[in-house]
Amino acid sequence: MKVTQHIANAEGKSLFSFEILPPLKGQNIQCIFDNIEPLMEFKPPFIDVTYHREEYEYKELPSGLLEKKIVKKRPGTVGICSAIQNKYQVDAIPHILCGGFTKEDTENFLIDMDFLGIDNVVALRGDAVKSEIYFKPEKEGNHYASELVTQISNLNKGIYLDADLQNTNNTNFCIGVAGYPEKHMEAPSLDSDIHFLKQKIKNGADYIITQMFFDNRKFFDFVDKCRREGITVPIIPGLKPISTKKQLNQIPHRFKVDLPDDLVKEIVKAEDNDAVKEIGIEWCIAQSRELIQAGIPVLHYYSMGRSESIRKIAETVF
Repeated sequence: MKVTQHIANAEGKSLFSFEILPPLKGQNIQCIFDNIEPLMEFKPPFIDVTYHREEYEYKELPSGLLEKKIVKKRPGTVGICSAIQNKYQVDAIPHILCGGFTKEDTENFLIDMDFLGIDNVVALRGDAVKSEIYFKPEKEGNHYASELVTQISNLNKGIYLDADLQNTNNTNFCIGVAGYPEKHMEAPSLDSDIHFLKQKIKNGADYIITQMFFDNRKFFDFVDKCRREGITVPIIPGLKPISTKKQLNQIPHRFKVDLPDDLVKEIVKAEDNDAVKEIGIEWCIAQSRELIQAGIPVLHYYSMGRSESIRKIAETVF
């Protein structure tokens, strides 16, 4: 079922969903199930599965020359989604990126998902790999998420890359895209960022999931700005409880989001990371309650492969 259908069927009730990381290469699907299992009693209608693009490393050969080697650390997103749907009978939503894919790769990826009965995708540009300062698309790939949305939307209309194909099948994907309440790190301004977000919706996106944030006012202001610009699709907030003192520096650096002073002060005073984890849980519970009170359709939690904190939040809120 499509995410938009889940929201419509909830008739105003706020739904619970979460995102997981694929296991590292060499691990099996059971580690995914172990993280999902504690959260299933809260009846998530869908679970997101992130995708990590291939990266490169250089290995020195005995001759002294360097060999470029592809490292794929977290393979298997489509297989994971299929396994989740079969085991739990919930919709699993793979992330699909511009980075690392040609348009032909993307089309084949989407065809595989269509064959497996996967109804939803999240279309993202993706980040630059570690060896790049700025994002660099594949030579025959999509440059922006808006282009990727167009390609998926075209498949929904039966338009494939090979224009000579006859009797093509129309796919039926519900397309999610990312939104940034504090703007994307590369955007010159929030208004500019929302301009390009609007383009993704115009190209066929059906809903928005936001980057994590820790101040609900920034989310509410973002939604208000989107609505004034004519964006009417559901906007789903992304939430993450802080769990370590290191994240005070890591999160602003990695995701370019601000942490409220009150939260920072509490974490700085905490004796250890166990205390930090409890502070993070309580803060996220307060955020969740306020968002539910505001009638937000879905609360989406970034689990980062760990379900303990998310479970404590869900037990209190849902």
